[in-house]
Amino acid sequence: MAEQQLVVFALGKEEFGIDISRVREIVRMQNITVIPQSMDFVEGIVNLRGQIVPIVDLCKRFLVVDREGRNDGDRRIIVVHMAGQSIGILVDGVSEILRIPDEAIEPTPPMVASGASVDFIRGVAKVKDRLIMALDLDRIFSMEERELLAQTES
Repeated sequence: MAEQQLVVFALGKEEFGIDISRVREIVRMQNITVIPQSMDFVEGIVNLRGQIVPIVDLCKRFLVVDREGRNDGDRRIIVVHMAGQSIGILVDGVSEILRIPDEAIEPTPPMVASGASVDFIRGVAKVKDRLIMALDLDRIFSMEERELLAQTES
């Protein structure tokens, strides 16, 4: 039986997952150096063991405003490999790594998927009484945004 391993994290009250093979590491919140005039969802850059990594706030990227009850001490940076570079995605908390059978991941419902803004959702995983949105990292950012993020890295 084919399955996927997802790193599950929270943005506001919702749960998302990304393929574990794309995750380089998960680190605690660090001091982020702000880059003036960057895209509004780019928090800035951090130095991780000598490598400059751009940090993107997925709550801002996905316009998640309901963060009530979230503790900033739980926030984490998930460093992922994306488009040939390392990018840190800032999330409200990482909860677990789940093995999910392929058949438990359903396609995004057509009514929801018709908006261009949700192209990055690969499917929805049903795990007991939870729904976890599986993300397609390669579709979170446009080509132009990826090029701009690559410039912040150099």
